[in-house]
Amino acid sequence: MKKTLLSLAMAAIMPAAMAADTVTIALAGPTTGPVTQYGTMQNTGAKMAIEQLNAKGGMNGAEIKFEIYDDACEPKQAVSVANQIINDGVQFVVGHLCSSSTLPAAEIYDEEGIIMVTPASTAPELTEKGYTTIFRTIGTDAQSAPTSANYIADVIKPENIALLHDKQQYGQGLAEGVDKVLRERGIEPVILEGVNQGQTDFAALITKLKSANVDFVYWGGYHPELGLIIRQGADQGFTPTYMGADGIDNPDLFAIAGDAANGILATVPKNFAEDPANADLVAAFEEKGDDVSGPFVLPGYTAVQVMVDAANSVGNNDDLDAIADAIRSNEFNTPIGTISYQENGDLKDFQSVIYELQADGSRKLVTE
Repeated sequence: MKKTLLSLAMAAIMPAAMAADTVTIALAGPTTGPVTQYGTMQNTGAKMAIEQLNAKGGMNGAEIKFEIYDDACEPKQAVSVANQIINDGVQFVVGHLCSSSTLPAAEIYDEEGIIMVTPASTAPELTEKGYTTIFRTIGTDAQSAPTSANYIADVIKPENIALLHDKQQYGQGLAEGVDKVLRERGIEPVILEGVNQGQTDFAALITKLKSANVDFVYWGGYHPELGLIIRQGADQGFTPTYMGADGIDNPDLFAIAGDAANGILATVPKNFAEDPANADLVAAFEEKGDDVSGPFVLPGYTAVQVMVDAANSVGNNDDLDAIADAIRSNEFNTPIGTISYQENGDLKDFQSVIYELQADGSRKLVTE
């Protein structure tokens, strides 16, 4: 395990909060910025797991505490957060959330031997770098893109497809993944184009889409930009079928786009809250007034559980090499199902499904 002298020195002078009778888990993700809601989902799940696992004895008898670190879904801020986590002597991280933030942070955690489990970052590049302590509790773009592309080809069968993205690792990776599968199916999109994150005026783009007679738009990215595209497009009489992934599965999409977003398709993790096996857990969330339906809530819970279960199986909270090995070599019975890991830290199997979303909060499962 790679350890710097700095981190070894920090371990020697850990504050009282990191004493042997406690262990801290960092919750790293956006608590400010345009995708704060997703960070809230992750943290809601993680905090419930910490509460329930503490009631069962914690991590090898140590009480689990948490500290929240805000990276605002900004890569530079994520690097600062990762360094702060190292300096604070924290050895376990749930997060980060946005792939563009997770990628630079993971490099730092790997160098320091920190265990990181992300419940939300789907960029395949994360687990292609040979890291030994980096894991996910969600599928990758490579796992979800075929679900989207095959549904487009087999069910929607549009005449002219546009693939749009926000030029970020997550969004661009999704769009390019869908593009790859579509082309393998003999379908060539008429437009593959990125927009700037935070862009608000899409008049020129909508004119281009209309000129190309686009009747289907796949969006790779989060909900804010897509909501504006949908709303501005509807104002110009442009009303294709839209599809996205878990980054658009947010009620605020409809706050931006209104009824024009009704019927939008979202390729997302299965709604684990609907699993009868999770009934008691769902009730525990509801008792606290927490929304358990978000796509990153139960993966956030599972991220904590995986680290704690692995540490408990090792019998040591500080042997991070052994804990990482235990994560890779064991099966875990979790709220997202029984999971196990590939050597690179990806889940061996993760199924995405497609929902049709409505402004009233209802959703219809359109795939099995």
